[in-house]
Amino acid sequence: MESLEEMQARHRKEQKDLQARITQKKKGATKKTRKGVNSECEELERQLKERQEQERAGLDGEPVQEVDGVPALDEPSNEDPAIAMPNGVDHVTESLEKTTIEATPSENGQPRKRNRQKERLARRAAEQEAAVEAAKKEAANQPDRKAVERELMLKEFEARGLTEKLIRPDGHCLFSAVADQLSQAGIPLDTESGAEVREDQRYILVRKAAARYIEQHADDFVAWLDEPLDHYVHKIRDTAEWGGHLELLAIAKTYNVEIGVLQNGGAQTIEPGSDGPSEPKKIWLAYYRHGFGLGEHYNSLRRAP
Repeated sequence: MESLEEMQARHRKEQKDLQARITQKKKGATKKTRKGVNSECEELERQLKERQEQERAGLDGEPVQEVDGVPALDEPSNEDPAIAMPNGVDHVTESLEKTTIEATPSENGQPRKRNRQKERLARRAAEQEAAVEAAKKEAANQPDRKAVERELMLKEFEARGLTEKLIRPDGHCLFSAVADQLSQAGIPLDTESGAEVREDQRYILVRKAAARYIEQHADDFVAWLDEPLDHYVHKIRDTAEWGGHLELLAIAKTYNVEIGVLQNGGAQTIEPGSDGPSEPKKIWLAYYRHGFGLGEHYNSLRRAP
């Protein structure tokens, strides 16, 4: 017959083995299966606790009730800290440490060594899961920057009597938006030959005009560049390189226009200077930092009907 000491040693091993199983189950759980896995682990813990309590009761000579030939157990007590398991992420590593720290005897009667690698892995898994949950809570508490930006922009449009024309977010958006505005203002896109192209190709003419101005006025731009001027001009003229403030300045001077840029509740104005032959016309662009998946984006703003 098993002695009390042997039973206690076996119970500790069973608890340790169960916690190792639970750790693996929870590590392999996904967001969809986590709830079911947690319920399954709780049930395994409950069953082990009840069985071990029943075995201890039988060893002490207490009566065992049976229902249909199966031992019926009393409700488990939560007062035994070696058995009761709290819910949550942390109890996996806490319980694992508790069972591995105890000196369970091996077959030769010597205490078994702690498996520190398993303890570290269990701790790391629990910490990572806790960090993910904390990040989710923090993200849920953050304001929706896209919605806030959109609300502010709509207020600006209404206050200035403007309506938005969406431009495809393809890397050419600044030049396409300017091309739409220049066409609305009756300004030719090709300042040299006056040539016209179809609507979806108009941005090419604006790119070439901006690149040409930067190249011809190198002293005004080279200090702001992180690369050789000819490389930069090539990217603006011949690729889908995004445009920014330098290109807007070159466009304003090339076409003698004043460019108003609405952004996140504010406005910026790029003026052409005093070199133009006539009073500059005003064109409007909408600049977004959060509203589009690719990042920064420009739309054209027309006068509301």
